[in-house]
Amino acid sequence: MPLFSTVRRGFEIALLLGVSVSVAVAQAPQPRAARATQMSFLDNGSIRLGVDVKLGGAITWLSRSGGENVVNSHDFGRQIQLSFFSGPVPFGVGENQPAQHWRHIGWNPIQAGDDFGNTSRVIEHRNDGRSIYVKLVPLQWPLRKIEGECICESWLELDGNAVRARMRLTNARSDRTQYAARDQELPAAYFNAPFHRLVSYTGDRPFTRGKITELPTKGTIAGVWAGWTATERWSAWLNDEGWGIGVWNPSTTAMIGGFSGKPGTGGALHAPTAYVAPKRREILDADITYEFRYALIVGTVEDIRKFAAEQPGARKLPAWEFRDDRQGWHTTNAMDTGWPIRGMLDIRLEKNDPQLHSPPTFWRAEDAPRLVIEAAYDGTSGDAEVFWDKLAGANDHRVQRATFTPIADGQFREYMFNLAAVPGYEGGCTQLRFDPVPAGKAGARVRIRRIALDGGKSK
Repeated sequence: MPLFSTVRRGFEIALLLGVSVSVAVAQAPQPRAARATQMSFLDNGSIRLGVDVKLGGAITWLSRSGGENVVNSHDFGRQIQLSFFSGPVPFGVGENQPAQHWRHIGWNPIQAGDDFGNTSRVIEHRNDGRSIYVKLVPLQWPLRKIEGECICESWLELDGNAVRARMRLTNARSDRTQYAARDQELPAAYFNAPFHRLVSYTGDRPFTRGKITELPTKGTIAGVWAGWTATERWSAWLNDEGWGIGVWNPSTTAMIGGFSGKPGTGGALHAPTAYVAPKRREILDADITYEFRYALIVGTVEDIRKFAAEQPGARKLPAWEFRDDRQGWHTTNAMDTGWPIRGMLDIRLEKNDPQLHSPPTFWRAEDAPRLVIEAAYDGTSGDAEVFWDKLAGANDHRVQRATFTPIADGQFREYMFNLAAVPGYEGGCTQLRFDPVPAGKAGARVRIRRIALDGGKSK
């Protein structure tokens, strides 16, 4: 099994366990053989960005202008690239089935290519000197030369010392099953061995210039990357001089990463690598159009934090309006009506203990004394409950909860939770769980237009 297969398998195990790993692997003594490339570059005098059009348009070059490349491309599972996950698990096409060590991975189209050295097919590429656009058909990572039934698109532009990226997946799967939500890499980012110090802000007072955390680069479980909550929504790999690359994603605070191999020396084609990915659990319907954005910031920690703090909405309380997508929410023991989303989540409540989970986020309890849910109930009975997770990992749902009794007449109402009155609601919080009913039954459903933490004075 090639080196990266081991590294990437560690990531997949991490997603399954909800944790993360640093994998102990042997280093390849030589970089892999050179291959033909077709590079497309942007350079604004501050940073230089390059994508390889012969490698699905994945980012294979990032540097200061005139400086050395920081992106690792030891094999086709590295780079900075798109990587999506869904069911079934395992996933195969006819006689083309995954090897045993990939059976857990499921449906996994990625931007660059597959584990067998085949590259994804670019069908459109534009570079106007200010931005790069790429449209491609990705390959299924664990299968040999099998294209995903989907299209991926990438828009990249430079903004000072940052790369701003917008990404889109357009599915056209023949399998119409709505599979359970899976963690997505948003994006997957691999850097070279000199960038071996992993840092983030993980405290409970983001954007107040609090002390950053230098994170362990080896997981506590053999073979699994490490995971953390980045409350300023960025993490960075730095070199010994204290500069490097930050990865920022405004839609999640959950990060996963670690280092494989020997830190300190090695370039783009060598095996040692630093890895980081913002992650969010998503349902990827057969016909979904799914978008996300992120940024890469080249510089010091101060540069990276300044960028994150200046982004619109950085300090806003979490709020979700389900106009045309799920806003990162997913279900357990329940199923919505699927894509497209038309102004609400329409969720069938026919199983025991149905649950809705928010994306990873952050707020301070004193800033959000109330929670508002705009919903309509049909055919249900019993109380609804809301739970929240604390930043420090205190996750006792038996104590940290609020309840209300919905009116099951099909009419939309605003239900107000007075969270401030609940013992244990204090400090930093990272995720919501909403249980619309204690137990489902045939024909029961809830439609949800909006869920929002409210900063008004509690009553």
